[in-house]
Amino acid sequence: MKSKHLVTFIVFILLTFNARSQKQDVNAGILGGLNFQNITGKDAGGDKLDNKIVPGFHGGFQVSFPLAMDFYFQPGLLFTTKGSKEDIEFSFSKAENNAATIYIRTSYVEMPLNIMYRTKVGKGYILLGFGPYAAYGVGGKVKIESDFIEQRTYDVKFTNKVSENESDPEERYYLRPLDAGANIFFGYEMPFGLFWQLNSQLGLLKINPEYEGESGSEASLRNTGFGLSAGYRF
Repeated sequence: MKSKHLVTFIVFILLTFNARSQKQDVNAGILGGLNFQNITGKDAGGDKLDNKIVPGFHGGFQVSFPLAMDFYFQPGLLFTTKGSKEDIEFSFSKAENNAATIYIRTSYVEMPLNIMYRTKVGKGYILLGFGPYAAYGVGGKVKIESDFIEQRTYDVKFTNKVSENESDPEERYYLRPLDAGANIFFGYEMPFGLFWQLNSQLGLLKINPEYEGESGSEASLRNTGFGLSAGYRF
């Protein structure tokens, strides 16, 4: 139900701006590309996470509404993947070292709300944008790979609070469904509408849920990353 409400809200915003801008130079575009994402922050003990970047992808559409000379309001709607990779080393004895790799991969429906500066340079246009984004988690998997145990895969469950009875780290990985933060991008648009851009994103909301009965935890997980996009503006 929450995801349906989010989609309804997004559609309402886009239709509202379209109605107010019918007589102006409004244009729409499609885009897609690669993500390079990580989950950064601190673990429950307050130690800095040592996660690694994982590749992913994004795709969707955007609409540009003129605000002033060379400035546009640019909302969009994307399907995007995020996550991280963690390498763990441990030993069962002094003579034996073992390692495992944990992959976290999540999927979100994301709505960027950017202000874009678009000015003519040569035959094309320089693009510079920034603004907030909001995203809602719709799926995810955790995979554990190791040489000494069988590969395991289990689901990511999105919830704001995990009860003591529900918590089961052997079967599920828990994250909050809502993510939000800030975008910034830089790119170039050709005169016929094809464009490329470099994106950077900083998550500002904690995505780790609250665990019932747990006190003193300093865990603070956030999505961060960058990406490369290509698209076409109609």
